[in-house]
Amino acid sequence: MSVRVAIAGAGGRMGQALIEATLAAGDLSLAAALDVPQSPAVGHDAGERIGKRTGVIVGSDVDAALAAADVLIDFTRPEGTLAHAAACARRGVGLVAGTTGLSAPQRAELGAHARAIPLVFAPNMSVGVNVAVKLVELAARRLGPGYDVEIVEMHHRHKVDAPSGTALRLGEAAAAVLGTTLAESAVYAREGVTGERKAGTIGFATLRGGDVVGEHTVVFAGEGERLEITHKATSRQNFAGGALRAARFVARCRAERRSGLFDMADVLGLG
Repeated sequence: MSVRVAIAGAGGRMGQALIEATLAAGDLSLAAALDVPQSPAVGHDAGERIGKRTGVIVGSDVDAALAAADVLIDFTRPEGTLAHAAACARRGVGLVAGTTGLSAPQRAELGAHARAIPLVFAPNMSVGVNVAVKLVELAARRLGPGYDVEIVEMHHRHKVDAPSGTALRLGEAAAAVLGTTLAESAVYAREGVTGERKAGTIGFATLRGGDVVGEHTVVFAGEGERLEITHKATSRQNFAGGALRAARFVARCRAERRSGLFDMADVLGLG
């Protein structure tokens, strides 16, 4: 029996990539598609823009969408994701959330909903990025505090949050190994006479322009050498593929009546 998937933000670029990937997966079925009421996609077939008739009409009623679904995949905005998470918790539907820009209180709210349902939350669903996180942890552990950590990220001109959720996740991975937190060590801007770089800080540089899907580089700069760990996304399909792996994981947890807040390390068995 296929996993019934509902997709939020169906009219957006990521929503369309998710719809296309779901239709191509033999073990998943597109059960519902959601968008905000003012979206031009509402009232149209979910596959219209990719030239595929699905029979699923994009709607704006989350409860109606969840009634037909086992898992909701949500790459929208923080407020929308939290509203969808509350609806999923009420109805016992699993959630895969790839939304970025959530504040610490919003993340805590998401975690509270995960007490009732299986919920995978990751600011980046890419398999490659999540392997990169593990490589950053390994590098930070083996190189130690003698290497300065800087993170550079670039995205398309339409991205609304900075630094990206992925950049922050990479920074958190390095910080945790080095015995600190981003709240204590992150530097998000440099301008004017800043003085020498403070030891133990983690710097972020944000670039925006064009149609760049997503690029991240973590630099470990030491005396006489520099190690760089880079991930470049060239298509949203890699995020969609990771999200579908997360949806399968959530469906298994739901079948086992297992709730909780998970991330892509759990999905991929990275430990």
